[in-house]
Amino acid sequence: MTSTLVRRRRPHPSPPRTADPHDRARDWAEIQERMLVPLYEAVYERLDVGAGTRLLGLGCGSGLALLMAAGRGADVCGVDTDEPRLALARERLADPVRLGPGGPESACAREAAGASGFTVVTAFEPLPAPAAGGPGGLAAAASSLTAAAALAERGGAVVLAGWGPPERCATSSVLRVGARLADPMCAPARWRPCGRDDLETLAEQAGLRPDGSGRVACPFGYADLDSAVRGLLSTGLFDAAERATDPTQVRKEMAEALHPYQRADGTVWMPNVLRYLIARA
Repeated sequence: MTSTLVRRRRPHPSPPRTADPHDRARDWAEIQERMLVPLYEAVYERLDVGAGTRLLGLGCGSGLALLMAAGRGADVCGVDTDEPRLALARERLADPVRLGPGGPESACAREAAGASGFTVVTAFEPLPAPAAGGPGGLAAAASSLTAAAALAERGGAVVLAGWGPPERCATSSVLRVGARLADPMCAPARWRPCGRDDLETLAEQAGLRPDGSGRVACPFGYADLDSAVRGLLSTGLFDAAERATDPTQVRKEMAEALHPYQRADGTVWMPNVLRYLIARA
C-alpha cells in the first residue's frame, strides 16, 4: 500500500500594489488601527476620560481613538502629519472636532488649547525605543513632546505608548524583518523594542514627571496573510526596508515571518503586550 504525502503550500500575499498613500491610509483605518483599541480603553479608564476632559491626540491617525474619547463625552482635538489619514478622520468625526496637519506646534493644536490647555495629551502609536534613532532621534522625540506638554494644563496628563518585552510581543519577529532589510543609513527608521525605562527616559528629557504606567494585551488578529501584511505595512515601520530593497522582497519576507502565526483556517493571530506611561506636565 502506498501513501501520498500532501504538502501544504504556504500562501503568499498578493502582489504589491502601487505605493499610494491613500491606499496605505485606508489599510491603517480598516485593518491596523483597531488593534490598539485595548490600549485606548485602558488609558481612558485609568484617566477617567469623559465630560470635562479636553484631549489632544498626537498622531491621531484616522481618528478612532478620538472617536472613542468623544463617545465618552470628551472635547477632542487631533493632529497628524499624514494627510490621507487625517482625511479619513474628518469623515469619521463630527464637524465640531478640530483636526489639523502637523504636530503639537501646529496652529490647530495651539488654537484648540486656548488659555486653559488640554487636560490630556496622548501619543498612542507605539514608539520604537528612543535609542533606535541615536541621540538625535531621542532629542527630536523629546523636543516634540516638550511642545506637546506646553499645551497641557499644569498637572495635565501626557500619555506615551511603547512596545512591551520582545518575548511577549509576537509581532517583534516580523518587525525585525524590516529592521534587517533597511539600509543601515536609515538607522533612525529602524525598529527595536523599547527597554524597560525608555518611556520614562523620554518623558524626563521633555521635562515631564512620570506618574504611573501599565501594560495592556493588544493581540494583532487578521483575516488572512494578505491583510496582515497590508496592516503592518500601513504602520510605516517597513518604509525604510522598502526603500533599501523593494516592496516585493519586503512582502515575501514578511509573509515568511508571519507563517508561524497563521492558523489552520488562514487567520493570523499574534499576541502582544504594549506599555503606556502617564506623565504630568
